[in-house]
Amino acid sequence: MIAIVDYGAGNIFSVKNALDYLGIDNKLTSDAKELENADRIILPGVGAFPWAMKKLEESGLIPVIKEQAKVKPFLGICLGMQLIFDKGYEFGETDGLGLIHGSVEKIERENLSVPHMGWNSLIYNKKCPILNGIPEGEYVYFVHSFAAKCDDDSIGAYCDYGGKVTALVYDGKYVYGTQFHPEKSGKTGLKMLKTFSELV
Repeated sequence: MIAIVDYGAGNIFSVKNALDYLGIDNKLTSDAKELENADRIILPGVGAFPWAMKKLEESGLIPVIKEQAKVKPFLGICLGMQLIFDKGYEFGETDGLGLIHGSVEKIERENLSVPHMGWNSLIYNKKCPILNGIPEGEYVYFVHSFAAKCDDDSIGAYCDYGGKVTALVYDGKYVYGTQFHPEKSGKTGLKMLKTFSELV
């Protein structure tokens, strides 16, 4: 079973609908025990970094999220991916979950609009299990104004938006993050979710 963390700051229903469509057992939950008992965890997110971290703190789920991400597949989506880093700089500096080292900073592009919104193709950086069976160059859907800055070794894929933009991160063990929305990325995104549901 995949537990979708319901902490009041997520695009929870679009993720749940995608998993339901795929026939994958899932549950929206804000219960620590259910996160412990789940086979995998998804942390969605929409909104601003400091507000989302405040909601997570209020939920009391941060300790269990940090522990469970060490022992089972964990996927952060969009803002949920940003929260897995050490710090975010939206409306000032805010501590994140620190599951992958790095920071989340505003995208600065002189000749391109921000937010980065729409479809963009993936450029692979390193082997990542969640990308198995998906050819490089597939298009996925982005909506964001901030992006992760981290070690190259943590980047599974990036896209080109007037320069490199981190699209997918992987810690080499259990933690994954997608800046794009797999649940809104057609067959490619659904395949990623299906693959994630089969990770051990």
